[in-house]
Amino acid sequence: MTMEKESKFSPAVTAIILFGVISLLGDAVYEGARSANSQYFNLLSVSATQVGLFFGIGEFIGYALRLAAGIFSDRTGRYWLFIFLGYGMLVVVPLMGFTMNWNILIILIMMERIGKALRSPSKDTIISAVAQNQVGVGFAFGLQEALDQIGALVGPLIFTIVFFITGRNELTQYQLGYKALIIPFVLLMIFLIFAYKKIEKENLIKEVHVKEYKEEQLKPTFWIYTAFTFFATLGFLNFSVIGYHLKAEGIFSDGNITLLYALAMGIDAITALLFGKIYDNMKSKTGIKTSGLLTLLVIPFLSVVLPIFTLSNSKALVIIGMIVFGIIMGVHETIMRSAIADIVPFYKRGTGYGVFNTAYGLALLGGSSLMGFLYDKDMIVTIITIAILFEMIALLLYYKMNKMVKINS
Repeated sequence: MTMEKESKFSPAVTAIILFGVISLLGDAVYEGARSANSQYFNLLSVSATQVGLFFGIGEFIGYALRLAAGIFSDRTGRYWLFIFLGYGMLVVVPLMGFTMNWNILIILIMMERIGKALRSPSKDTIISAVAQNQVGVGFAFGLQEALDQIGALVGPLIFTIVFFITGRNELTQYQLGYKALIIPFVLLMIFLIFAYKKIEKENLIKEVHVKEYKEEQLKPTFWIYTAFTFFATLGFLNFSVIGYHLKAEGIFSDGNITLLYALAMGIDAITALLFGKIYDNMKSKTGIKTSGLLTLLVIPFLSVVLPIFTLSNSKALVIIGMIVFGIIMGVHETIMRSAIADIVPFYKRGTGYGVFNTAYGLALLGGSSLMGFLYDKDMIVTIITIAILFEMIALLLYYKMNKMVKINS
C-alpha cells in the first residue's frame, strides 16, 4: 500500500522539481538583468518617466501576449513547443552586454518579455495538472516559486560580485554582468532538453490533451478575481522605480542595490513556501477548494506601506521596505497562480492564465508608468495616496469575490 502511494506521489514531485530547476536557471538570467536595468538606464541618462514607461510597456507586452499563448496552447495542446520557444528567447539577455544603445536595449528587453509570455501559460497549466489531485497546487506553486527565487537570488548576486570584484561602477561593469548571464542560460537549455525527455518518457503529463475546450467556460468568480488582481497590482510599487530612486538619491551603491534586490528575492522564496502550505492547509481543513483565497488579503494591506518605506531616504526603512516587497512578490507568484487552478476548469486553464496575466501586465504598465511620472515630478506623497486608493478598491473586489465563492460552495 505504501509503495503504491509512493509510486503515485513521486512522479508528481519529480515533475514539479524539474520545472522548478528550469525556472531557477531562467530567473537567474532575467532577474539578474532586472536587478540592474534601471540603474544601467540611469547611467545612460534615461529619465525615470522613460524607465517606468518602457519597463511598463515591456511588462504589459509580456503579460498581454500570454492571453494569445494560453488560448493557442489550449487549442493545440503544444505546450512543450511554447516552453522551448519561450525559454530559448532568454538568449537576448546576455546580448544586452554588447550595446549601450538604449533603443536596442529596449528591443532586447521586449523580446525577453515576449519569451516569458510564450512559456508561462503552458508551464503553469502542466504544473497545475500534475499537482491538483496529488500534492496540492499551493505546495506546487510555492515550491516552484521558491526554486524560482533561488535563481532570482543568484542573478543579482552575479552583478554584485562583478561590482565588488572590480571596485568600479562604470558602464563596462554592467556590460560584463550581462555577459556573465550566458552561463545560466546555457545550463537552462541543457536542463530543459533533459527535463523534456524525462517527463515525456515517464508520461507525467498524460492528462494534457485537447478536449472539451468549447464546453467549459470562465465563470463570474474568475472575472471578479481578475479585477481584484488588476487593482491590487496597479497599487504595487515596481522595483524599476525603487531601484531608480536608490540610484538617483545615492542611498546605496550599485552593488548594494542589486544585493538588496537579491535579499528581496530570498524573502520571496521563503514566503512562497510558507503561503503555499497555508493555502493548501486552509483548503484541507474546510474541504472547500477556494477557501485558500483568504490569504490574498495580505497583498493589499502590505502594498499600501511599500512606497512609504522604499521611497524614503533612510537605509533602514528601505531595507524593511524591500523585505515587504519580497513578501508581496511571494504571495503574487504563489497564491495568485494557485487560485486560477481552483476557480478555472482545466481545459480553459491556459486561457484563464492568459486572461489573468493580461490584466496583471496591464496593471504593471499603468502602475509603473504613473509612479515613474509622479516620481519625476517629486510627488512621492501622491504615489502613496494612489497606492492606498487602488488597494482599497482591490479590497472591495475581494469581499465581493469571497461572497460569490461562499454562495457557490
